[in-house]
Amino acid sequence: MTRLRAVVPLLAAGVLAVLAILTVRSAGCDDPGHYELRGGTYELVGGCIAPGDVLVPQPTSTPPTDADAPAKS
Repeated sequence: MTRLRAVVPLLAAGVLAVLAILTVRSAGCDDPGHYELRGGTYELVGGCIAPGDVLVPQPTSTPPTDADAPAKS
């Protein structure tokens, strides 16, 4: 029973690793892209991600807390 408890997590990790490799291989991206230093920051050049693929929500404004509010005179 002790060996089974030791082997099962290793088998599960192996299966998950194989699934991850198969998923990446079948992703269908011919150009993985590369990073270039532009203007002091790195930018992804090429690849299969288009600018509209990643949606970044606009930050919501929060009302100031009592600590942020100006002091009352």
